[in-house]
Formats: sequence, structure tokens, C-alpha cells
Amino acid sequence: PTFDLDRTVPRLFLGLDLPDPIDFDLQLLAGGVPGARWQQADQLHLTLHFLDEVDGGSMRRLIAALGELQAPAFTMQLRGAGMFPPRGQPRTLWVGIAEADPVRLLHQRSARIIDDLGIDREHRKFQPHVTVARLGRTSSREAMAWVTGHMLYSCEPFVVDRVLLYSSVLASKGARYQVEAEFLLDSP
Repeated sequence: PTFDLDRTVPRLFLGLDLPDPIDFDLQLLAGGVPGARWQQADQLHLTLHFLDEVDGGSMRRLIAALGELQAPAFTMQLRGAGMFPPRGQPRTLWVGIAEADPVRLLHQRSARIIDDLGIDREHRKFQPHVTVARLGRTSSREAMAWVTGHMLYSCEPFVVDRVLLYSSVLASKGARYQVEAEFLLDSP
């Protein structure tokens, strides 16, 4: 870990990193939405679980337990676009994934490990996506225009062979993410 586990309580999340060419590709989608705060390349990822604040002992146990995570590596492709919430005042623009089953399996297996440790995690319905922008006072019409313009988006498929545990530090220019641990997936 990049901090003193005995004194710091980091905000953590478990996620999937994207290859640099995909990060670059997603950066090309930025623009055309007043009030949008576009994610920088080093902020792009797919979140499996938000864990919020975890004490040092729990983080050590989590890292050890996730080392036992058994799930196969898989190929993933980003495809399509959307916004959260789908109705009302939009807060987020995102791109989706073409085949969700391998990601859902990874989400379920890692959830079991987290829950068995008694660590709190967010329990919203899981919808795999990559957040590309956060919205302030953007109208739903402007957000929907972006979504409609990117509905056919897709990228080259890429291999997901690891899960990352990130810490998050809020800063004036948005959150800064630091990889705290990585867990290799099984060879297919």
C-alpha cells in the first residue's frame, strides 16, 4: 500500500484497468456537452465494487483474501453509450460493454469474498460500464444528444487478466487513483 495502514483509512474500490490505447480512444469521445467534467486517461476504469473507507487491518485481510480469487481471464469490448440516471437530471455519461457475463461473474465472486470479510460495499444493482464524464448542470437533452451520437461506439477487444484494488483521494481536479494491489485472473 502507498500509505500507512495503521493511520490512514483510504477510500477503496475494486476495478478493471483499461489498456492505454482504449484510454486514448475514450478520450476522443470527450466534448460537446456543456458542464461535463471528462475523465482523464488515468481515471478510466470499470468499477466492480465501491468499498469506501476501510481500516488497515481489514485492508490487509482483503488483499490476502482477494489473492485467492478464482475467475478466468476474458476478452472484453466496450460498446454503446448511456447516462445515469436514464431519466431525470443526468449525473454521468458512460460507455458499456458488449458481453457482460464474464464481468458479472467476476463481480459476484469478488462480492462473496468482500461480504465474507464483513467489509461494507455499495449494493446498487451492478451495471458494468466505464464512466467517461461527470455532469453538473447539464440538461438531459444535451446529455441524450451525446448518448445518441455515441450509441454505436465500440473499441477493439482486449484481454482482462487482472483485478486491481485502488485507493481514491479527492483532489481539486477530481479523484486521484492509486493501485494498491493487483490480482491475476486464471489463464483461460
